[in-house]
Amino acid sequence: MTESSTSRPAFVPGVDLHLDRHSGLGVREGLLEAFREAIRSGRLTPGTRLPSSRALGADLGVARNTVVQVYSELTAEGWLTARQGSGTEVAPRGAELARPASGWRHPVRPHPRPLHDLRPGQPDLSSFPRNEWLRAIRRGLAATPDEMLGYGDPYGIPQLRHTVATYLARARGVRTGPDNVVVCSGAAHGLVLLATALARRGVRRVAVEEFGLPLHRRLIAESGMTTVPLPLDAEGARISELASHPEVGAVLLTPSHQFPTGVALHPDRRAAVVDWARRTGAVVIEDDYDGEFRYDRNPIGALQSLDPGHVVYLGTTSKTLAPGLRLGWLVLPDHLVDDVAAEKGGLDLSSGFTEQVGMAELIATGGYDRHIRTMRRRYRLRRDQLVATLAEHSPATRLTGVAAGLHVLAELPAGDASAASRGSAWQGLALHGLADYRHPESAPGRDALVIGYATPGPSAWNGALHALAQVLP
Repeated sequence: MTESSTSRPAFVPGVDLHLDRHSGLGVREGLLEAFREAIRSGRLTPGTRLPSSRALGADLGVARNTVVQVYSELTAEGWLTARQGSGTEVAPRGAELARPASGWRHPVRPHPRPLHDLRPGQPDLSSFPRNEWLRAIRRGLAATPDEMLGYGDPYGIPQLRHTVATYLARARGVRTGPDNVVVCSGAAHGLVLLATALARRGVRRVAVEEFGLPLHRRLIAESGMTTVPLPLDAEGARISELASHPEVGAVLLTPSHQFPTGVALHPDRRAAVVDWARRTGAVVIEDDYDGEFRYDRNPIGALQSLDPGHVVYLGTTSKTLAPGLRLGWLVLPDHLVDDVAAEKGGLDLSSGFTEQVGMAELIATGGYDRHIRTMRRRYRLRRDQLVATLAEHSPATRLTGVAAGLHVLAELPAGDASAASRGSAWQGLALHGLADYRHPESAPGRDALVIGYATPGPSAWNGALHALAQVLP
């Protein structure tokens, strides 16, 4: 039987493999060159498992013996490895054979992982409740009607919108119902959706706290708006400064626990910013990034509760569970819900269905609350250990923001914070300074470290504290 007349079976088990065969070469030579090119270009990386000779021959419409010969020759050349009972794989040396004499045209340089990570912004990922999460997904999927598996609703699935509204009302004092909740893929995604909707409405300038995430400022800028820095003091953002900027149509705040200074917005200023929004028709954006973690004071309720018609509440699971889930929510005034959902539908239609189902079930069954209470106890213990370490090794340091959240602001004597930041590399310690979060138009001033205490796993925490102690002046 010739190669061209080989019949293809209805089903051949194996992995799928795309090869660009050279039409100007014979079958065998074309297949050899196709493999070399796929490895040379990086499409087939070292360790990639290849189909059996029988499966690949059937897929390509060539004789099995031809594939056997090709595999044997490429193995002899060092492109592939073959072990009895383990199949055929792309060889580790394949990457070296593929490298041109002048080196890689586009080298891949993986970001080195710090030995100790005390940067803010990420929880202890080793504590993610894997078993509870899997059970929640299984229960949620089992109860999901078939029609829910179609193209998603840009507002979010009804179960999650309902449970989020109920949870936020109970735990954060948010005044909302399911119809005002739009599910998004994390805080950054939610901010993009909202900023785009506001820009379409004619907003051109957004006020932000003078210290905050550079990513948020960049996302606002990419939406076509500019940012105006609001100065900060011991009572939070100076809301009175908004009167000097009549062109501002929105303000982004972290009122419960300012990031990264850690102060809470004073009640008088909370009332003042709501009054400003009512008077000007502007929008207040409340980023409640770590509102669940309170230690030494009564929880501060959401600013949104003062005026649901002018305050947008932005929440996320990035600190409570894991940023990799890509889950968040916007609680919106009536007049913004459809606009934001329309932006979401135009960009990606829906957040991950499985994650939404699992999250709705986790909240409804109390698993989310249980996990938060567990992590609140663990993070409080870490906070206490961090405070004790700083008191012992740097007694002149002034700490703020210790009553809540997953980081503290450590104001060292003049110049010492910069010295500690420079010295951190010698200890394999990732550490951020306050200057990393300063708005470009804000005047330089305070010298401080922003120390996150959530990221290291339990086995790495003591080592991270020891490394920090070594760089403190």
